[in-house]
Amino acid sequence: MAYTPRAWTRTAIPSSATLHCLRRFTAGYTPALHRQVVAAGGFTAWFEKQLTSQYADAWYTTSATWWTSINASAETLWQRQVDGIEELWLADANYERWALVRRLGSQRQVLETMAELWEHHLHVPATGEVGPFRTSYGKTIRKHALGRFEDLLQAAIVHPAMAVYLGNANSSKRAPNENLGRELLELHTVGRGNYDEDDVKASARILTGYRVDSWRTWAFSYDPAHHWTGPVQVMGFAHDNGAADGRPVVQAYLRYLAHHPATARRIALKLARRFVSDSPPDALVDRLAKVYLAHDTQIRPVLRALVASTEFKAASSVGKKVRTPTDDVVATWRALGVQISARPADSESEAGANAILWQASSVGIRPFSWQPPDGRPDTAAAWSSTSRFLNSLDVHYTMAGGWWPSIGTRYRTPASWLPATQIRFDHLVDHLARSIHGRGSTSLLLQAACEATGCSPGTIITSTHDLVRWEMPRLLTVFLDCPTHMTR
Repeated sequence: MAYTPRAWTRTAIPSSATLHCLRRFTAGYTPALHRQVVAAGGFTAWFEKQLTSQYADAWYTTSATWWTSINASAETLWQRQVDGIEELWLADANYERWALVRRLGSQRQVLETMAELWEHHLHVPATGEVGPFRTSYGKTIRKHALGRFEDLLQAAIVHPAMAVYLGNANSSKRAPNENLGRELLELHTVGRGNYDEDDVKASARILTGYRVDSWRTWAFSYDPAHHWTGPVQVMGFAHDNGAADGRPVVQAYLRYLAHHPATARRIALKLARRFVSDSPPDALVDRLAKVYLAHDTQIRPVLRALVASTEFKAASSVGKKVRTPTDDVVATWRALGVQISARPADSESEAGANAILWQASSVGIRPFSWQPPDGRPDTAAAWSSTSRFLNSLDVHYTMAGGWWPSIGTRYRTPASWLPATQIRFDHLVDHLARSIHGRGSTSLLLQAACEATGCSPGTIITSTHDLVRWEMPRLLTVFLDCPTHMTR
């Protein structure tokens, strides 16, 4: 049998170049996203509006109210744990849910994409171990996600969540804890090969003075009595560090690191690996690093340069990034047009807004559960195992059938996928490819759809056809299980 695709041109799709950009900078293609780009006047105008936060942010503020812990103060979160109302690990789980929900429905897709990227770069796990500070930390990262990296670094490194996670909360002049001082150099800024052990020791001494009253009041403070004083030198940074209050030294030190050429290259590599390829060309990384330094560590100019680069546009880049488990889950919700119809009653309800976290866990990893400080890996090798693939198929099938999650969740009806009252099967396959993938069907996709459902290309489908009555979940998984959906 010949499987020749038939185009259903009534379903509009973006150009291949625009689709590539959208797949890299959003949580997944949708027809609504395409309409938003068209309304903006094209991808370039849309991207600029995204970079300058011109789209509404109501989804962020509205969804934040679904879990009490999201807008609660650190004191309230701790009191809720003490009173047995909600343990800290559940508050952190709520933050992870909110992060997924933000990506699912936000009109500020580029901001949410960048917020997630920086949360992995400046990683702090959301597993209940940093006290009541994890949600505040995530909000702080998002606030600076499209601004200057120096501001982001300054805010993240002195945040109590980071202090607790990497031991700076109990570091003192008598016994400086080197964890944060080392990871700041190795992971957050210049990277290995640019510092030695003496630099690590000096880095730790500079950061002394910040205190957290862990597991009692969780009060966060700066205590000059715990700050190590005396001359310090880290690589090319030197300071007499003579004052008891070392915070100005910390600020100057972080400014030095943010503007260091090695940091510029490390940030450029991080962005290129996320948006271009697992192994981006050195020439691109070098160019992006120059843009970063020339613009006072601002992220927006670097992203503009990245999108305009020939390396980003190259055919060898398109569709080569494997979606992480969280990417896959959120993209599946978006592809199927699944909506959250009701807020969760509490942190332990089985509502869709809560269950999305368990879906990500079943596929491979929760958003911020990676335990080491280097953050979740972002390469195909890390997320291409057989078990991960099979778990993705399971989530795809249960969602295509609308079986789980079922509470507080609204699915499309099978008949709603038909663009006309009656339609040839090959036309329907093309319409679904355009709606879910953002591009037309192929011969191989049509063949897979025919074999999965028993239909032939010329079969006429109506709302009462057995395909719509019984086999639509099987048909939808053809689109979700294929490489086009599993990559971005």
